[in-house]
Amino acid sequence: AAGADASCAQAEAARAQAQSAEAEARGAASEAGGEAAALRAEVAGVEKLLARAAGSGAQVLEQVRAAPGYEAALGAALGDDLAQPPAAGDGGGWTALAPCADAAPAPRGCEPLGPHVTAPPLLARRLARIALATRDQGDALHAALAPGWRLVSREGDLWRWDGLRLRAGAAPSAAAARLAQKNRLDALRAALAQAEARAAKAAQAHEAARAALARAAEADASARAARRRADEYAAASARAADQADAALSLARGRLETLEAARAAKAEDAALATDAARSAAAALAATGDPAAAKAEADARRRAVESARAEMLAARAAVEELRRRDAARERRLGAAGRERESWAARLASAEKRAGELAQRLARARAEAGTAADEPGAVAAALARLGAAQSAAGARRAAAEDALAAAEARLRAAEADERAAERAASEAREARARREALLEAEAARADEAEARLVEAAPEGAAAALAQLGAEAVPAPEAAEVDVARLRRQREALGAVNLRAEQDAAEVEAERAQLAAEKDDLEAAIARLRHGVAELNREGRARLLAAFDAVNATFRELFTHLFNGGEAQLALVESDDPLEAGLEIMAMPPGKKLAALSLLSGGEQTLTALALIFAVFLVNPSPICVLDEVDAPLDDANVGRFCDLLDEMT
Repeated sequence: AAGADASCAQAEAARAQAQSAEAEARGAASEAGGEAAALRAEVAGVEKLLARAAGSGAQVLEQVRAAPGYEAALGAALGDDLAQPPAAGDGGGWTALAPCADAAPAPRGCEPLGPHVTAPPLLARRLARIALATRDQGDALHAALAPGWRLVSREGDLWRWDGLRLRAGAAPSAAAARLAQKNRLDALRAALAQAEARAAKAAQAHEAARAALARAAEADASARAARRRADEYAAASARAADQADAALSLARGRLETLEAARAAKAEDAALATDAARSAAAALAATGDPAAAKAEADARRRAVESARAEMLAARAAVEELRRRDAARERRLGAAGRERESWAARLASAEKRAGELAQRLARARAEAGTAADEPGAVAAALARLGAAQSAAGARRAAAEDALAAAEARLRAAEADERAAERAASEAREARARREALLEAEAARADEAEARLVEAAPEGAAAALAQLGAEAVPAPEAAEVDVARLRRQREALGAVNLRAEQDAAEVEAERAQLAAEKDDLEAAIARLRHGVAELNREGRARLLAAFDAVNATFRELFTHLFNGGEAQLALVESDDPLEAGLEIMAMPPGKKLAALSLLSGGEQTLTALALIFAVFLVNPSPICVLDEVDAPLDDANVGRFCDLLDEMT
C-alpha cells in the first residue's frame, strides 16, 4: 500500500507538471498565432494600399526596387516618370536604349545610385547619370554637372544639370512612399514567414505537451487503479485477520469452557468417590442397610443440589463475562466516535477561524467601501462624460476620415487624370518639337541647296522656279489654321497646377499621418487583447485547478471513496472550452455525469457547488430541495457535510 501511495503521488506530480507545461505551450501557441495573424493583416493592408495606388495601368514602378534607405533618393531622381508604363507599339512610355557612348563620368566623390536600385533595362540609361551626394556636396557640385546628370541625397534633395534644385519636403514623394511601402511589404512578408514558422513550432510543442499530458493522465489513472486495488487487498486482508482473530477468540472461549467442564467433572468424580467411600464406611459401621441407604440417598441429593448451585454460579459468571466483553466493545466504539467528533470539532474550529478572518476582512473592506461611494459616483460621472465626449469625437473622427478618404480618392483620380493629360501634352509637345526641328532642318537644307543652286540670290531663284512653285495663300492659311487648332487642342495652361499639387500633397500627408495613428491604435488594441486573453487564461486555469482539487476531496468524502475530476473539452483554449464532470463512485467505472444515477448526480453536483463555494466563498448560499432525489443514506451524508462546513 505504501508503494502504491508513492507511485500515485509521483503520477499526480507528473500529471500536474504536464498540465502546467501544456498550459504554457497553449499560451505560447496562442501568442504566436496572434502575432502571425497581426502580421498577416498588416501585409494584406499594405498590399491593398499598393494595389490601390498602382491603379489599373501598368507602371514601370512595379518593376523597381530600392534598397532600404534609398527610397527617397530614387523617388527624387525619377519622380513622376516612374508612373509611366513600358512602351508598347507606337504608344508612349519607357523604351530600352543602348548605353550612351559619350557618357560623361560621375561627379568626383559621388557614388552612383544604380548599385542600390533593382530596375529593368528600360531605366539603365537614366540611372547611369544619377549619383548620390550629401547636401553640401550637391550644392558644391551643382554648377559643374555635365549635361544629363542628376545628383540626389538620401533625404530626397535633387540637383539637375540644367539648374533645377529641389529640397526634400516634410512628406516623401508619392514614388518614394510607394518604394518604402514595397520595402515594408518585403520586410513584413519575411517577418510573417518567421512568425508562421514560430507558430507552427509552438503548435507542434503544444501537441507534444498535450500528448505528454494524455500519457501522464493515463499513468495517473493507472496508479490510482493500482492504489485502489492495493487498498481493496489491504481491506480484504484486514477483514480476514479480524475474522481469524474472532475465530481464535471463540476457540479459546470454547477451550476454556471445556476445561472448566472437565475440572467440574473431575471434581464431581472425586466427590462421588469420597461419598462412596464414606457410604461404604458408614455401611460397614452400621449394621442396618436401610438406614445406610437412606443416608446415601440424602447425601446424593445434597451433592446434586450443590452441583446445580455450581452450574448456576458458572452460568452467572459466563453471563458477566459476556456483558463485560459487550461493554468493552461499546467502549471502543464510543472511543472511536469520540475521536471522530474531536476531528470534526477541530475541522469546525479551523473553519470558524477562517470564517472569522474572512469576516474581519469583509468588514474592513466594507468600512473602506463605505467611504468611497461619493468618490466612485463622481468618478463614474466623469467617466460617463468622458465616454460620451470620446464617442462624439470618435464619430466626428470617423466622419472626417470618411470625408478625407473620399477627398483623397477624388484627388488621386484628379491627379491621375492630370498626369495622363500632362503626359499626353508632353508627348504632343515632343512630337511638335520634333516636327519643327525636322521642318527647320529641311528648310536649312533647302536654303543651302537654293544658295548652292542660285548664288545670285533667292529672288532670282524664285524667278527661275516660277510662280507655280510657291504655295498658294489659301493653302498656307489652311495650314496655319490647322496648326492653330492643334495648339488650342492642347488646352489652356493651368497656372495653379503647382499650388493644387501642393494642397493635394499636404492633404495626402495628413491622411497618411492619420492612417499611421490608426494602425498604431490597432496594434495597441491587438496587444491589449492578447494580454487580456493571456491573463484570463492564466486566471481561469488557476481557478480550475483549485476548484478541481477541492471537488475531488469533497467527492471522495461524500461517497466514502471513489474519485472524480473536472476536464476541459471541445477546445484547447480554456476561454472557449467546455466543462465535463467525470466521476467514479465506489464499485463503478469512471463515467460522465450523465451516465450516473439520480442520487449520484445530485451528490456530485453538490460536491462541485461546495467546491466552488469553498474556493470563492460568499456570505449566502441557498440550496432549494437538493435532498429530493436522495435516499436516507445519502441525505445523512449530505447533512454530515453541511455540519462540517458550518
